[in-house]
Amino acid sequence: MYYLNKTTTLSFSEAEEQIRVALKEVGFGILTEIDMQATLKAKIDKDIQAYKILGACNPNFAYQSVQEEEKIGIMLPCNVTIIDKQNGTVDVSIMNPEVALKVVENDKIAPFATEVKTLLESALEKIG
Repeated sequence: MYYLNKTTTLSFSEAEEQIRVALKEVGFGILTEIDMQATLKAKIDKDIQAYKILGACNPNFAYQSVQEEEKIGIMLPCNVTIIDKQNGTVDVSIMNPEVALKVVENDKIAPFATEVKTLLESALEKIG
């Protein structure tokens, strides 16, 4: 599976807050944020459910990865989506770094991907 997922009955804003805190606790900061709902409404006048994309990055792993693979920035940061399923649940999903980084075809990156996946899974587990 190309993503890690947790479905919760928290509100959208509660799920967003909890994943932000959980990511910080495991060493990730949020570098980018896209409000897809607002963007699509503003750009093409289309309505979708509440949907945010957060770009999460662990600076230590980013640094180590860049040392081994100069163009790895194409694959960074790790995207996190928060999607209101409009049925009383919210999905919080994170790119699976092991799957995503297989395309890099650099064996020196694989250990980083595994460690990052473990950290991201632990962040998802913290969501109520």
